[in-house]
Amino acid sequence: MAKVWTRIRDAIERYGSAALLSVVGAAGSVPRGAGARIVLQPDGGFFGSIGGGRLEYEALAAARALLAAGRGKAQFRDWPLGPNLGQCCGGMVKTLTESFDRNDLPMVARLIEAEQAGAFATNSRLNDDGRIVRTLARYDAIDWRTHAAAPPASFANMPFREQFGELVTPVLLFGAGHVGRALVLALAPLPFAVRWIDSRADQFPQHIPQSVVTVCTDAFGRELADAPRDALVIVMTHSHPLDFDITAQALQRGAFDFVGLIGSETKRARFMSWARQLGIRERELDRLVCPIGITAIKGKEPAVIAAALTAQLLVLHEQAAVTQTSPATQPA
Repeated sequence: MAKVWTRIRDAIERYGSAALLSVVGAAGSVPRGAGARIVLQPDGGFFGSIGGGRLEYEALAAARALLAAGRGKAQFRDWPLGPNLGQCCGGMVKTLTESFDRNDLPMVARLIEAEQAGAFATNSRLNDDGRIVRTLARYDAIDWRTHAAAPPASFANMPFREQFGELVTPVLLFGAGHVGRALVLALAPLPFAVRWIDSRADQFPQHIPQSVVTVCTDAFGRELADAPRDALVIVMTHSHPLDFDITAQALQRGAFDFVGLIGSETKRARFMSWARQLGIRERELDRLVCPIGITAIKGKEPAVIAAALTAQLLVLHEQAAVTQTSPATQPA
């Protein structure tokens, strides 16, 4: 749930109050790691998840009780995921539950401003009045997948770091054909920002997911030149020569770790032969992924190809996250 503070503001403005249930520490086998959150409304509605099951059921009940009691002190709680909770994970989860009302709107507004700019971090601490005070911190690259080690017993009395928002991987998708359309739909709910490029304006569908920007242009080289270095490049146009040209330019830039070209092993062999004649170096050709998609999925239907490629891109997204250094919530 990327827009945590926007959800909280909306609930306060509509209902007068809101609660935030956060996983702030985890150890061992757990449903969700640090950074998982739920925003609750007084009418019983909520957004997000901390993993479901008995843990979420019990934690939500405690959060509803705190919300019903009014603007009170924040609550930290440890949840051993064993027989007493009816879960067999065997790990430990630490949660933080807070309530908010209209008095908190100025603070919430500051965090919404940061949230609108993307992922951000806060230095957080328990104040003398029993409420959490957050100040914006320098944002470092974050490992969103890491299950942070369980914080010490004094966690509630020491500063800690929180991360909000979602790391999003940029994708350059060349081609608005059937597979391109299927891929855009598959990526829409996932942590990717797609720049969808084609020279044929009439090929783009009428309704486009919010995470997608369509670009009608034939200046494909300019799109590659302007792309961020961490972008994933996917080429699936209506023309093999055009596919080859875009792919060659992407490889020659030498900036992208993933350049995916739709096609068979035969198409790959033809491209490699042509690219070597152009003088493209082997270390640049090593970046080429063709065929695309995880190899265990063999179907050729557009939706199947899109699913296989989406799985491959998710692996890349998670591998990039693993290389980062800061867990989603940790003592500061």
